[in-house]
Amino acid sequence: MNLNKNRIVKNIEIVDLGLKIQDYLIISDLHLGYEQSLNTEGLMIPKFQFEKIISRLEEINSFSATKSIVINGDLKHEFGKITRQEWKEVNSFLSFLQDNFQEIVLIKGNHDNFIPYITKKLEIEVKETFSIENVFLLHGHQIPENIEDIKEDTLIIGHEHPCIGLRSGERVEKIKCFLKGEFKGKNLIVMPSFNFVSEGSDILHEKLLSPFLKNYPLDNFEAYGIENFEVFPFGKIKDIIKVSQQFI
Repeated sequence: MNLNKNRIVKNIEIVDLGLKIQDYLIISDLHLGYEQSLNTEGLMIPKFQFEKIISRLEEINSFSATKSIVINGDLKHEFGKITRQEWKEVNSFLSFLQDNFQEIVLIKGNHDNFIPYITKKLEIEVKETFSIENVFLLHGHQIPENIEDIKEDTLIIGHEHPCIGLRSGERVEKIKCFLKGEFKGKNLIVMPSFNFVSEGSDILHEKLLSPFLKNYPLDNFEAYGIENFEVFPFGKIKDIIKVSQQFI
């Protein structure tokens, strides 16, 4: 895999559903325990995601060779509690990270209220934000009050779970994607979810979630589709909309 062709900005490379900056691998929105939440709602989804996440991380690291990892929010799924599945899988996942990375950075997402109860025993700190080189990472569910004072040129957020819904008649094919645009004069990169239960939110047809996006036009944002480790530059959102309307 040629990582150089997957640069989204000059010092950031797309590596499957993650980003690589120096020796850091960044992933976002795992939502461990999501299957149990769906089961309680009556949707009988088998618990397969944990093994898939571990397998995918092992494959990514086989060619990216990163030494540190950043989880950019929403490691677990439930808002107001820790389910049995979450407790088991978060502990197992963090143990896996400790065995395979020299540094672990956890950024708090809006689903992570109870994460410190687990991470404290493993002596892993949960942060609100994190900086690497000239890049500022935060989950993206809220805009910090001091956003104007951030010195870094690039912001990276999760939370949105972006995907592109390509329609052909009645059929819709959803493809996870990265988004790249501007926010208040800075580069803004939006990460897809590292979650294998759901493809995410179709940014062409569904309501946006993040305040970094929902009050600002996406027309000039660029989308990079991800499918089986391949990166597909889709171009600007306004052009994707024009093309997709031809198939309605």
